[in-house]
Amino acid sequence: MQDITSAVNALQFYSNVQPSIRGRNVYVQFSSHQELTVIDQNSQARGDEPNRVLLVTVHHMLYPITVEVLHQVFSPHGFVEKIVTFQKSAGFQALIQYQLQQSAILARNSLQGRNIYDGCCQLDIQFSNLDELQVNYNNERSRDFTNPSLPSEQKGKSSQPGYGDAGMYAHPVGYPQMGNAAAIAAAFGGVLPPGLSGTNDRCTVLVSNLNPDRIDEDKLFNLFSIYGNIIRIKLLRNKPDHALVQMGDGFQAELVVHFLKGAMLFGKRLEVNFSKHVNITTGSDTHDYSNSNLNRFNRNAAKNYRYCCSPTKMIHISTLPQDVTEEEIASHLEEHGTIVGTKLFEMNGKKQSLVLYENEEQATEALVCKHATSLGGSTIRISFSQLQTI
Repeated sequence: MQDITSAVNALQFYSNVQPSIRGRNVYVQFSSHQELTVIDQNSQARGDEPNRVLLVTVHHMLYPITVEVLHQVFSPHGFVEKIVTFQKSAGFQALIQYQLQQSAILARNSLQGRNIYDGCCQLDIQFSNLDELQVNYNNERSRDFTNPSLPSEQKGKSSQPGYGDAGMYAHPVGYPQMGNAAAIAAAFGGVLPPGLSGTNDRCTVLVSNLNPDRIDEDKLFNLFSIYGNIIRIKLLRNKPDHALVQMGDGFQAELVVHFLKGAMLFGKRLEVNFSKHVNITTGSDTHDYSNSNLNRFNRNAAKNYRYCCSPTKMIHISTLPQDVTEEEIASHLEEHGTIVGTKLFEMNGKKQSLVLYENEEQATEALVCKHATSLGGSTIRISFSQLQTI
């Protein structure tokens, strides 16, 4: 800003108004920096002058890029000694040091402009002006393949001079685990649904306009666990219609915001936004679900991602007892609304059912109240179905 008074006025204005950019809520606070300096984004690159260190920028990054992914992509062209990743305004970048300059030249000629995943994560490769990378830690952001005994502790600073503090968004994406990334890629075939960026790294969401007389942590778990694993849930005692939900990673939190914002539950229209809190601290008023065997994404993650959707009128019920009847299913669920139809069927030798309600709110209530309840001695599992008719 031009002066301190202008900055104070701006902060005061946005303390009462929720700012958003392209539909995503942002938060305004004072910075510890007194002024901004403009740095050439390519200052670490020497362009076409060959060097054994490459500066790699990844564009259109829909899926997580980790040290392991980069090593898998670049190692076929020669021995990779070191990798350092970081986030700049130009996007996600990495420095990759080969043992031989010829290997770096070969990698650049072979990989420039290529996509790591089908249709996304495009590589822009230049020769760096750094002659040697300094790696202090072997972790998800940096790796010295010549010194595997380095500690994994990360102090929050980039190990390369000139790149500065990694800041609060040090992780390139919110879901660095490759198993999860592979599940996401398998679920969506390399292209995320419209409205999802895949780059969010905030794991905690704030849910407001809840019905405090009917909601509790387990019911929130039943609804939010459709979109990912739940770590913790906290109902805010000073705001009974508010709750914090910490998801397993940033992508799962983005699914929650995308699919549940505006959903109706217990007569209230839910407001779901990313929270300014990085995580939920443990305490007597916090419910921890990190070890719950009801978390759906510990198994068949790709299938669960594929079935994510906004609440629908139709619910799908699985893990039913083999001798269950449609009448028993309807009796178990009818208190939550008008059931238009039911269908009982068998798949892979296991009984499953579809139940169609009059509207989405009734189906959502049935899911949050009856998921993981007992029917005929079996703990049933309920999800939304994207089928339109039975």
